[in-house]
Amino acid sequence: MKYICAMLVVDDIETSKAFYHDVLGQTIKYDFGENVTFHGDFAIHKKSHYQGLIGNRDIRQGEHAVELYFEYNDVEKMERDLAARGVEFVHRTSEQPWRQKVLRCYDPDGYIIEIGESLAHLSHRLHGEGVAEERIAEIVGIPVGMVREGMDSFGKGGN
Repeated sequence: MKYICAMLVVDDIETSKAFYHDVLGQTIKYDFGENVTFHGDFAIHKKSHYQGLIGNRDIRQGEHAVELYFEYNDVEKMERDLAARGVEFVHRTSEQPWRQKVLRCYDPDGYIIEIGESLAHLSHRLHGEGVAEERIAEIVGIPVGMVREGMDSFGKGGN
């Protein structure tokens, strides 16, 4: 067996497709009309169509039970862009206990979208604040080698 992707059931496929494509910048891999798969391997499926496939059972959306995670290293810029588009936030940019900057917002169907800086960027940022590699590893909970790789990727033009 091979895992393929996660799928969210959405009320309005066009609204959700526009949110993920136009707002979050995701590239469409396949568009079958009532089902759209994005690169990064997640999909959305039109509720009215999907419901018929599962015997017209009730579908509850949102309810803070599902989150999709994306990485974008300028979280504050993303927050401004989302706010300008009227996106509703779970919370605006904040630091997690391991110092990673994240924000959480809702997609058009109430699913949570988390956008966080990569751990490589976090390592680079903390090092720029004068935090030693070993301490970064402790704070973030990753091996020192991973901290160094992150810092190196930004020293060589990584993003």
